[in-house]
Amino acid sequence: MEKQIDAASFLNPPGHANRRRARRLAAAAVLLAASLAACTTTEKRDSLNLYDLGYTTTRVAPATAAAAARMQPVAVSEVSAPVWMDSTRMYYRLSYDNPLEARTYSQSRWTTPPSRLFQHRLKTRIGEAGGAVLGASDGATGVLQLRLDADDFSHVFSSPQASIGRVVMRASVLRERRLVAQRVFTSTAPAPTADAAGGVQALAQASDAVIEDMIAWLASLPQSR
Repeated sequence: MEKQIDAASFLNPPGHANRRRARRLAAAAVLLAASLAACTTTEKRDSLNLYDLGYTTTRVAPATAAAAARMQPVAVSEVSAPVWMDSTRMYYRLSYDNPLEARTYSQSRWTTPPSRLFQHRLKTRIGEAGGAVLGASDGATGVLQLRLDADDFSHVFSSPQASIGRVVMRASVLRERRLVAQRVFTSTAPAPTADAAGGVQALAQASDAVIEDMIAWLASLPQSR
């Protein structure tokens, strides 16, 4: 009798089925690995602590308000910053170890580069004090142009337990592209804790001190004729 051939066995021999099963298992393993990698990446991103300079909760000092009332309208340009500062990384220095090394906090970041945070806080503070402030892109003519260069914005440790926030801004005032005045503002404030959160509080306080001095300086500039 002629032997009948099973069509299913002919089209799908046992070895072929095993190979298909192996390929399915391999594909499943790749998808699982990709999923775990995505979860790990998400966890690392979610574990970052994001900071800004917070709300301007302190009341405007009477002297600052009086200075703002005398201040001429000013257009504030974007703050220029060196490459290492023009990012969301939070920098600190160990002056007792190697003060020339700029280190970064691995789990803490700014929500936006500190140069932008400072610019926003400056404009907000001038407005709160009663001064007239514009953006450089507003196109106003005949007003003072304030250009800022950020020279430092870092958390500095003098010992493992003691640290300060240090802010250094170089301000240039121009009228119709002519330099009217220039000054460097430096301020420090103690950090309440020896970590990134403490550094943020210190930098916020130091920024406010620089801004108060800057408002008083702007108010002292001669009026345009």
